[in-house]
Amino acid sequence: MATKVKTGRLGPFPNVSRPVFTISAILILGFIVFGALFNDLASTIFTGAQAGIADYFGWFLILTTNLALGLCIYLAFSRFGDVRLGAQTESPEYGLMSWTAMLFSAGIGIGLLYWAVSEPLFHFFAPPMGEPETIEAAKQAMVLSFLHWGLHGWAIYGIVGLSLAYFHYRNGLPLSVRSALYPLIGERIYGPIGHTVDILAVFGTMFGIVTSLGLGVMQINAGLGIVFGVGDSLIVQIALIAGITGLATISVMLGLDGGIKRISNLNISLSFALLAFIVVTGPTLYIFDSFVENVGNYVAGLITFGTWSEAYSGTNWQVDWTIFYWAWWISWSPFVGIFIARISRGRTVREFILGVLLVPTSILFFWFTAFGGTALNLELAGDPGLIEATKESYGNAIFALLDFFPFSGVISCVIMVMIVMWFVTSSDSGSFVIDMLTAGGDANPPKIQRMFWAITEGCIAAVLLAAGGLNALQAAAVVAGFPFAFVIILMMYGLLRGLGRDKLVIYRYNQWYRTEQEAEANLPDAYAGEEALKGPPKLATES
Repeated sequence: MATKVKTGRLGPFPNVSRPVFTISAILILGFIVFGALFNDLASTIFTGAQAGIADYFGWFLILTTNLALGLCIYLAFSRFGDVRLGAQTESPEYGLMSWTAMLFSAGIGIGLLYWAVSEPLFHFFAPPMGEPETIEAAKQAMVLSFLHWGLHGWAIYGIVGLSLAYFHYRNGLPLSVRSALYPLIGERIYGPIGHTVDILAVFGTMFGIVTSLGLGVMQINAGLGIVFGVGDSLIVQIALIAGITGLATISVMLGLDGGIKRISNLNISLSFALLAFIVVTGPTLYIFDSFVENVGNYVAGLITFGTWSEAYSGTNWQVDWTIFYWAWWISWSPFVGIFIARISRGRTVREFILGVLLVPTSILFFWFTAFGGTALNLELAGDPGLIEATKESYGNAIFALLDFFPFSGVISCVIMVMIVMWFVTSSDSGSFVIDMLTAGGDANPPKIQRMFWAITEGCIAAVLLAAGGLNALQAAAVVAGFPFAFVIILMMYGLLRGLGRDKLVIYRYNQWYRTEQEAEANLPDAYAGEEALKGPPKLATES
C-alpha cells in the first residue's frame, strides 16, 4: 500500500505533520491578529466574500448538496451496500446508541437549542413566499426548517464520512481528508496537494467550532440574564469560555471512550428528557399531528425546495438562509466527516448511510416540531410575544417559549447546562479531529496535542469575542469551507471508483472459494494490488 504521511517531533509535540501543523498554526494566528486589530476591515472582507459566494455560486452549492443526497440514496440501496468499513467479518466498534449519540453530538449540538424555536418563528413572520403570520406561512416555516436541518445537510456529512472511513478502514490510508483523493491522484496525496486539503480542513474546523463557542456563550449569558438577572458582560462570557474549555480539555484527554462517548450519551439522555417534558406538558396531540403533516409536507416538497434557486422570483432570501446553510454544512463537513468515520469502523455502507441520514434527521424533525411547532401554535392562537423575543435575539426565543411551561426557571437552567455540554462535545471532538489532521491522519494522536488544540480553541474564542470579531469569523468559516464543495465532488467520484473495484474483488473471491465465509476469511484489502483480481491465494486451511 502507499506510504504514510511523514510525521515527527516538533517542540513539545511528539507526532505532527510539520507542513500541516506549522502552516495551520500560522494561518490561525494570522487571522486572530488580523481580526483583533483590524476588525472592521476583516468583517468587510469576509462578509463581502461570503456574499459573493452566495450570489455567484449559490447554484453550485445547491447542485452539490443534491448530488450528495442522490449518491447517498443510491449507495444505500445498491450492490455496494453490503461492503463493510473494515474486514467483511468485522462487527461495529460502537453500539447503535453510543454511535448515534456521538455522531449527533458532533454534527448538531447547539443547533437543537439555538434554532429550534427561532428559525420557524423567523420564517413565519418573514416568509420567502406568501403572506406572513398565516397558517400557510406556519406550514412553510416548518418545511424550510426541515430542509435546512434535514437530509441534504446530513448527506454532505455522509459522503465525507463514508469516503474517509472507506479508504481508511478498507485500504489502510490515513484517517485524513487527503485520503479520499487517492483514486484520483495516487501517491501525490502525500505531497503539497494533500497538505493543502488538510490545512483547509483544519482551518474550517477550528473557526467553525470557535464561532459556535462564541455565539453559544452569548446565549448562555442571555439565559443567565432571564433566570438570574445577570446582564450581558464580556467578563461573564470569557469566564464561560474558560469553563467550557476546561471541561472540553478534560474530556478530550480522556479519549473517545472515557470522555467524548460518555458526555455524548449524557447529552442525548438530557435531550430526550427535555423533549419528553415539552411533549407531555405542551400541546401533545398537536405535536404528534403536526409532526406527521410536517414530514409529509417536507417529503412532498423535497425536490421543489431542494432545487429552488430564486431564478424567477429575483429575490435574495436564500443568500441569508438556504445558501448560507449549505455553505455552513460543507464548511463543517471535514470535521464532522472525520469524526463520524473515526467511530464507524465495522458498519456496512448501507448501515452507515441509513444511520447518518435517517437517525439524526428523525430526532431533529420531531425536536423542531415540538419546540418550533409549539411556538407557532401559540402565535396562531394569539400574541404571546414570541416573535418579538426572536426579533430581539435568536438565542432568547427558547427561553421566551419556556415561560408558557411549568417549572420554567428550572428548565431554563437545564437548557443552559445542556448548551454547555453540547459545546463540550463539539469542542473535544473538534480538537480530536484537528489533532488527527495535524498528526498525518493518526486515528489515536498524542494527548498533549489534543490538549493544545482544545486550549487554543478557547483562547481564540475569547480573543475574538473581546475584539467583536465573531461576525467576520463566521463569514470566514464559510469562505474557508467553500472550496470543499469542489473536494466533495471529487470525493463522490473517487468513492464510486473505489467501491466498484472493491465489489469486483469481493465478487471474484466469492466465485473462487467454496463458501462465502471462506472467501471473506481470505479476502484482501481492496487496494491490495492487481494480484487480488488475478486469482486467490492458497486457502487459509492449505497454507
